[in-house]
Amino acid sequence: MPGSRTRIAIRTLGCKVNRTESEALAEALLGSDAVVVDEADGADMVVVNTCTVTGEADAKARKEVRRALAACPGPVVVAGCLAALDPDGLRALDPRVVVESDRAALASHVAAILGRSASAPGRARLAQRRAAQAGGAFRTRVMVKVQDGCDRRCSYCIVPDARGVPRSVPAADVIARVRALAGMGTPEAVLTGINIGRYSDPDAGVHDLADLVDSLAQTGMTRVRVSSVEPLDLNDRLAASFARAGARVAPHLHVPLQSGCDRTLAEMGRGYDTATFTDALERMRAAMPGLAVTTDVIVGFPGETDDDFASSLAFVGACGFARLHVFRYSERAGTPAAARTDQIAPPVKAARAEAMRSLSDRLVRRHLEARDGQPASVLVERATGGGAVGTSEDGLRVRLAQGGARPGQIIEVTLRLRSDGTLSGDRRTTPVRP
Repeated sequence: MPGSRTRIAIRTLGCKVNRTESEALAEALLGSDAVVVDEADGADMVVVNTCTVTGEADAKARKEVRRALAACPGPVVVAGCLAALDPDGLRALDPRVVVESDRAALASHVAAILGRSASAPGRARLAQRRAAQAGGAFRTRVMVKVQDGCDRRCSYCIVPDARGVPRSVPAADVIARVRALAGMGTPEAVLTGINIGRYSDPDAGVHDLADLVDSLAQTGMTRVRVSSVEPLDLNDRLAASFARAGARVAPHLHVPLQSGCDRTLAEMGRGYDTATFTDALERMRAAMPGLAVTTDVIVGFPGETDDDFASSLAFVGACGFARLHVFRYSERAGTPAAARTDQIAPPVKAARAEAMRSLSDRLVRRHLEARDGQPASVLVERATGGGAVGTSEDGLRVRLAQGGARPGQIIEVTLRLRSDGTLSGDRRTTPVRP
């Protein structure tokens, strides 16, 4: 492989953190002059970044590895959470499988296979890549990993075993990264991590996520989006930091609920009840009027009765969520929940998921109707045949008439709810960012 530009495909499964880590790998490989391609067919190497949150996720990961082996004649490097938990099982799939369970070493390991060295490509190279791929693969919303690991030990979750204890990226590195992105013209940075509410870098005087938000609001980044924060981390300090940042922080939070039934929450080991959850939402909504909140809900957790599910459904409906991500409970070997004998039958789980998703549809419609005729700041992400598509500050997809809109612009619009249930935006002013 030395002496030629090797074509590498990166396949990513699972959460936003995996996607962020795959993007970091792509940047490091850019520094080694490898070519990152979209398709595994014709690639010289494939990297599969795996998820292991459920048994179903494990099966999908192994299927993706087999697909890569069939499409690519070269090595298939397997990384991510399943690589950390079952490296021997993955190696047994094929002699061409190379397992890298150390995320920090992934880029250097891949580069070593290529016979090169990997390094951060630097601002000039990234700016060049951004210009070359405007409207294409380069994101106008860039994910920035600030934290990894979790020690909360929910009874259904294997992530603490796969990713270890909470660890925070040094605040200086996060601030420098966001400032550099702002300098390149990137309009939005999305903070990601496994449990970012546990962020802390006391040596730098950044004691929690609130301090980090305060610092990032001063970097020149047009908009910082905080992704998923656990309910117990939605405290007064974080609410105050959102209020201080104003428009610099997107009024959008993902707050995982998992169940609206107190008994089920206790058996999940979530550490809060529905009253605590309600207080947390009220605290954040008071700090940021117009805040859109999305959530995760698991249905069919072991032992969940019809009454438990009814309680969950009623509570979720009363929370005013903008959207639900609904999951049928899936057993993950090695967790306490998987060992329980009161597993819910698949048809019951399917029916409950259908009912919860129907509720989600109604909540989405209610949120869209509330936004109809309201102002929004829309980040243009890509051009389409007849216009453009972007994302509002509260996370809504919006169609725009072309009107000179280019990826990377933030355009002030009035939202209109269309007959097909989608949103369009009537432009109100000139763009905030050229």
